Amino acid sequence: MVDLETIARQLSAANLHLTDLELRRPNEIRLTVPRHQLPALAGYLRDQFRARPELIVAEDTRAGSGHFTLRYIFEFEAADVFVIASAAIPADEPTFPSLATRWYLASRFEREIHDLFGLVPLEHPDLRRLPLHQFWPAGYHPLRKDTAPPIEFVDNGAPFPFRRVEGEGIYEITVGPVHAGIIEPGHFRFSVDGETIINLESRLYFVHKGIEKLFEGASPSRGVMLAERISGDSSVGHALAFCQALESLAELTIPANAAYLRVIWLELERLYNHIADVGAICTDTGFAVANAHAMRLREEVLRLNARLTGHRLLRGAVVPGGVGCNLAAEQIQDTRATVERIIADFDEVVAVALNNNLVLDRLHDTGRLNQQTAQEMQVVGLAARASGINADTRRDHPFAAYAALPPHVPVFSEGDVWARLMVRVEEAREAASLIQRALNEVGPGEIARPLPELPVGAGAFGLVEGWRGPIWHWVAAGESNSLARVKVKDPSFANWPALNYAILKNIVPDFPLVNKSFNLSYAGNDL
Repeated sequence: MVDLETIARQLSAANLHLTDLELRRPNEIRLTVPRHQLPALAGYLRDQFRARPELIVAEDTRAGSGHFTLRYIFEFEAADVFVIASAAIPADEPTFPSLATRWYLASRFEREIHDLFGLVPLEHPDLRRLPLHQFWPAGYHPLRKDTAPPIEFVDNGAPFPFRRVEGEGIYEITVGPVHAGIIEPGHFRFSVDGETIINLESRLYFVHKGIEKLFEGASPSRGVMLAERISGDSSVGHALAFCQALESLAELTIPANAAYLRVIWLELERLYNHIADVGAICTDTGFAVANAHAMRLREEVLRLNARLTGHRLLRGAVVPGGVGCNLAAEQIQDTRATVERIIADFDEVVAVALNNNLVLDRLHDTGRLNQQTAQEMQVVGLAARASGINADTRRDHPFAAYAALPPHVPVFSEGDVWARLMVRVEEAREAASLIQRALNEVGPGEIARPLPELPVGAGAFGLVEGWRGPIWHWVAAGESNSLARVKVKDPSFANWPALNYAILKNIVPDFPLVNKSFNLSYAGNDL
């Protein structure tokens, strides 16, 4: 058991010039650090506590303080502890030391901050644009408070600076950004020797939607509606992370009944997505019959969602302070019977697929992502667990009612398509079990409490284990109970780069299979 007071004393004695050090919530330490001390603090947290920055947030706080603010949220690897370090960045000298050579994910956050806020991470090894493509105006930073919409966008036709692989017999294959299916755009550039892929570079962000800008000035209720639409297949996950941030800001505890209902909604979302993905992976091996049954079962879950909440994707099921609806006795009975029937049917589909040697031959040793690479790239969620990383927010940082319903966390070491499929299979079974256990605790009691007015200038985060992996929302409150800043991290932001490594040494026809085994969200990434 880690003692926050002990950690705080160690930080105070570390000669890092820290100020405003305080303990918040049962597992959170907040502090202010001079910007030049950021690398020293990060190194200390890494070396002493195996902590790493999982979220870096920039805020335009010039109106109140005359400077920008950076927030670094460090997650401890082996304890339910977070350190939130804030650093002021002068408006007349908008630079800060880069952590890109220490953590890969930090490099991506810093590129994003450079694009959206114009803050410069010093000595960053690769400051190519990330969320903003080259036709956005030079010097245009959309998340600054005083930035007006650009009058026009001009694409001068200059090619994107992809890294080139050259050598005898090496050629390129380009896929996208427009695809044959009804999916969002992404460009994949393969360097190939024969049929073997020796390099893949992915380019996303073709539809930067300005989601975080849309949150500015919105009311909390409007914010929930926007959060639900960040990535449609994760409506509950994003709404729940956003609401948890609001509740932390307001120091509001939700009713126990609502906590169990939140588990049910989140696990129903996990269930229908995992079932669909198992079928889709089988399709890409040529075993389409499994997908036909999986899509039938997915449809049954979606219809159950609609019967319980009025929406197939469970929108409106999670609200600030609790949940939007309760379950009557007949709905509880319906849910029990439906989930039991679906998971039994799903087990039969899985058994048929895994007894097919043609399916297994395509799954094993395809798209391997080893544990070291996954750790170094800060891969999260089901992709991490398929590569031997034993982490799950539901267990490691319990929320909703997961402290009373600790989940079994399946972990596989193979790191291939088979392992990613098996994580889904085991998690679908566990989701069904969690739903049944949570139903035992649901009753006619209170399901929501009014959200108090948010304290102006305060910020807090919500963290949820969605079906892809951990979803983070940082929420800062503005005037008149509005939102000043919302920063979102979908697990796809962390995991898209790992696809470039998992596909190496595979053949080109295996890319759809490997890509599907990750099934990352364009929408969740291209905010």
